[in-house]
Amino acid sequence: MAREIPIREETIRLGQLLKLAGLVDSGSEVKALLAVQPAWVNGEREARRGRQVRRGDTVRIGEDELRITASSPPAGR
Repeated sequence: MAREIPIREETIRLGQLLKLAGLVDSGSEVKALLAVQPAWVNGEREARRGRQVRRGDTVRIGEDELRITASSPPAGR
């Protein structure tokens, strides 16, 4: 089952998503990871850390599956 990762904006770069999800700690780790383990974005192979992904997309890398969702607005808004 996919783990939901909420984002504020409409899109996020793949590398930023992997950092937000806690799969890597830095941009250099993203590059190294994608060199040996390409991601799959909506079922299509992807090796570019700058790839824009958006809400509703599903990203799979290794055993991890992430679904991008909208973050909830702060209470009272």
